[in-house]
Amino acid sequence: MPLSVEEALQRILEGVEPTLAEAVAIEAAHRRTLAEPLAALLTQPPFDASAMDGYAVRAADVARLPSTLEVIGQAAAGHPFAGSIGPGQAVRIFTGAPLPAGADAVVIQENTVQENAGRDGARVTVTEGSIDKGHVRPKGFDFRAGERLLDAGRRLGPREVALAAAMGHGKLPLRRRPRVAILSTGDELVAPGARPGPGQIVSSNHLGVAALAESAGAEVELLGIARDTRESLDQHFARAQDADVLVTIGGASVGDHDLVGPVLEARGMALSFWKIAMRPGKPLMFGRLGRARVLGLPGNPVSSLVCTRVFLVPLIRALLGQPAGGEHPMQARTAVALEANGPRQHYMRATSAAGNDGLSLVTPVRSQDSSLLAPLAQADCLLVRPPNAPTVAAGSLVPILPFDF
Repeated sequence: MPLSVEEALQRILEGVEPTLAEAVAIEAAHRRTLAEPLAALLTQPPFDASAMDGYAVRAADVARLPSTLEVIGQAAAGHPFAGSIGPGQAVRIFTGAPLPAGADAVVIQENTVQENAGRDGARVTVTEGSIDKGHVRPKGFDFRAGERLLDAGRRLGPREVALAAAMGHGKLPLRRRPRVAILSTGDELVAPGARPGPGQIVSSNHLGVAALAESAGAEVELLGIARDTRESLDQHFARAQDADVLVTIGGASVGDHDLVGPVLEARGMALSFWKIAMRPGKPLMFGRLGRARVLGLPGNPVSSLVCTRVFLVPLIRALLGQPAGGEHPMQARTAVALEANGPRQHYMRATSAAGNDGLSLVTPVRSQDSSLLAPLAQADCLLVRPPNAPTVAAGSLVPILPFDF
């Protein structure tokens, strides 16, 4: 009996250990995954800093207005004022500059009138306004040295990379990218750009699988196209010795020409399952070959890409130490009525639009045939129909899985 999607995913993820950590320059850290928690090495800002252009003053000197003060210097970002402010004095200050010693407030330049600016005897009169604490960013306002700001398993986007740099890190402890080797199989396949002969088609599935794997954080090696012979398959499999995951496309069923499973078993693969209660994607194979996990995807284009999204992406995330099992479908509303589902979990290709209540409004694409790439390219999510789900009316809540991430 075919496994459920949940049980198949559980077997695929069972016992996964994250890849080892490696030190990586922060310039190359984008979209990589932290192997260890990251604490700040610096305090940010490292001093009380002006948030405005204006004058650094003592709050007591501007408690009553107007108030005229002697301007004794200026402070700019990277060029602090070296002295100290005393009673009746002010320092011209610019955004980002350290607050001079003795000052405890900044008045904005719009509330002042200057006299003899830039010359001896310069003065400033504060004409209006009250002290605004927001005009000074206190030391440690953002974070302090020793504070843990990023957790292990966090994937680093632009914001996280910028934060890590501000925290004082030049190198980061990151998970090694999982190595995913992808092999297309079939006598009918020709490389992209080649002209197909009689009975042949262009191999395209591997490119979509590779793109999804790379987006999830993997390092991908394309092994090419193996022909439907034991010798060709064996030669191609030999090139995947260092892979964390070996992905095959096509030939994983039980037909006379489906040799992927037998050849892998002859190389020592322990088969876990080869059939699941899912559409598209029923003939999915999974096994273990040494330390590598083997995922045999169906040859139909939509089936291979949907299975990649549902099974390979969580596996890569687990290898990166991310919460792979924690991804749950999002809630949306169906724009049309949906028929009752059969015994296999159905991942319907669908498009989404903004709904009036904040939830996405999803519409299945024109055809759910597992061989059609054009409708798949129109879709941006998978509408999940559980086994034996009843008919639902338009506007009902349904679970969806975003296809891109």
